[in-house]
Amino acid sequence: MKEDMKKIFRKKLIWSVLSVLALAYACDDSFLDVAPTGQLDANLLSGTRGLDRSLIAVYSQVNGRDRSQMGSPLNWVWGSIRGGDATKGTDPGDFNDINPIQIYSALPNQGVLLDKYRASYEGVARANSTLQLLKTAAPEVPDTFKTRIEAQAKFLRAHFYFELKRIFNNTPYVDENTPATELTEVKNDADLWPKIEEDMLFAYTNLPETQTEVGRVNKWAAASYLAKIYMYQQKFDDAKTLFDEIITKGKTSNGKPYGLVPKYADIFKAANDNHEESVWAYQAAAGTGHVNNANPEMVLNWPYTSAGAPGLCCGFFQPSFEMANSYRTNGGLPLLDGSYNVGANQLKTDMGLNTADAFTPDAGPVDPRLDHTVGRRGIPYLDWGVMPGKNWVRNQDNGGPYAPKKYAYYQSDIGSLQDNSSWTPGYTAINYTIIRFADVLLMAAEAEIEAAAGDPEKARQYVNRVRARAANPQGFVMNGANPAANYDIEEYPGPWAKDDAAREKIRFERKLELSSEGHRFFDLLRWGIAKETIDAYLQYEVPKYPLGALYGSNFEAGKDEYLPIPQAEIDLVGPDVLVQNPNY
Repeated sequence: MKEDMKKIFRKKLIWSVLSVLALAYACDDSFLDVAPTGQLDANLLSGTRGLDRSLIAVYSQVNGRDRSQMGSPLNWVWGSIRGGDATKGTDPGDFNDINPIQIYSALPNQGVLLDKYRASYEGVARANSTLQLLKTAAPEVPDTFKTRIEAQAKFLRAHFYFELKRIFNNTPYVDENTPATELTEVKNDADLWPKIEEDMLFAYTNLPETQTEVGRVNKWAAASYLAKIYMYQQKFDDAKTLFDEIITKGKTSNGKPYGLVPKYADIFKAANDNHEESVWAYQAAAGTGHVNNANPEMVLNWPYTSAGAPGLCCGFFQPSFEMANSYRTNGGLPLLDGSYNVGANQLKTDMGLNTADAFTPDAGPVDPRLDHTVGRRGIPYLDWGVMPGKNWVRNQDNGGPYAPKKYAYYQSDIGSLQDNSSWTPGYTAINYTIIRFADVLLMAAEAEIEAAAGDPEKARQYVNRVRARAANPQGFVMNGANPAANYDIEEYPGPWAKDDAAREKIRFERKLELSSEGHRFFDLLRWGIAKETIDAYLQYEVPKYPLGALYGSNFEAGKDEYLPIPQAEIDLVGPDVLVQNPNY
């Protein structure tokens, strides 16, 4: 049943709004009245079918489409590399548009910034077009249908503006009521949060609890996203109220009560898509005839090798030493004092790891999520066999010895849940889960600590629920009949208080659970600890790369919290309309 629903929605994703124009009506000579080339005839889109196709075009933009690697919601550059989860690695001349981003020296004229900016506004424009069409809906379109379309379109518009807000701060706000003649006059001088919140609240209020097509958003996805929006604004009491309801009543679009997938690796497995942990995911499909329908998130990031590994390109997302070290444990608990960097995964010299050097990963006790997140030598890499040495790493001097692992496709997926129709086999049918239930639980734990009426013991229960799943031995990476490493993880003992100690445990749990999923930098920013955390990360990490991949890194408070507005956009409308972010 899951696959049937998934196929239905995937098939729909392949349609575009323009496909409606291919419908021919031969009953009279009205077919001779042809609209000018390049224009949509609103009459064709005013019925239920046309309105739904317009909405599907909004959904299809969530993965970034033609600007996919930089426009997609994983935010592996904007959230993970900038947050210290990984480095861009490889040679400085390869896709060097990312290099200034990882050392906090972004420039307004970088193409990767423009890709994210325009991909997000393409989504906004499509959502606005759908909402405009609703104003001229045919009389026979039921009000209930129109409300569902409106709620989905506003959910998606809120998502695109949420992306813009986190990365660029305040950008121009346009909606379905903004006259086309005024689009180039809209300034970026207003806070986006109230508009984002308003749209998502409408979605939460008006969406159904389940959908006939699993890829569509539902009431509980909107509730979870709204609670997340509250967290970013430090509206902890509002967030807690929603989280209480979500955790007890929430369900997926296909009707599964929210829960944690028993085995951690199965969160990221195409064969297990649309599971109980999937609060909202975009639907990906392989073999449709165009990779725009596939998952494009990681096509630049897999091991750079000729055979025996997934993706075969390009090594641009190599987990950092600091992140890998963070999974060390003592008595099954994290080393919250930062001592995980002492004596762990150290190199032969203080000057870094040379290409010719061997590298033996730490054999001490580690959280089992490490080997679901980081590809390590001597440890099985999904069903590809044991990860070998340097031939899976493009340039060890600049990127270190590790490989990314989440959202990698299995060798057994080749030809079915993986797409071979493009320049790289790295496109897949793996849904990217934009919000998953573990993320919800950990935000809820945070709200319990921060809200006036919060319960710190409930926070501990939420965190331990996430840790208990990680501790499931059925989900360990195995090497034959034995665990592949010394896995040691325990739940936190109680009681907890509403204090910095509990706060630190929750924050570190987010680091471990959500590593490489694009959250880290944004979490540091909303906690107000970006400068101190990134400085400590750079102090440890920079010397590890003898070719200087991170040389020159410097996080400047008051500047690097946000990226610059793309200069090309400022040039279009003028600096008096679109004002650059401070210190760029």
